[in-house]
Amino acid sequence: MKLKWTDSLDIAIELAEKHPDVDPKYIRYTDLHLWVCSLDNFDDIPENSNEKILEAIQMNWIEEV
Repeated sequence: MKLKWTDSLDIAIELAEKHPDVDPKYIRYTDLHLWVCSLDNFDDIPENSNEKILEAIQMNWIEEV
């Protein structure tokens, strides 16, 4: 399944698995954006993200850990 920016929960799960030593409460959005775009099955336009989308991903990641 290819991930889009709207798949915040699935993205958060993948990030939690890929970066288990990271506390998502303290991640910078610039790093979060880079990590999402570098996921193997992420397939969306990087410029289509915004603070609201990144915040949703971060909140889901916090809930996952």
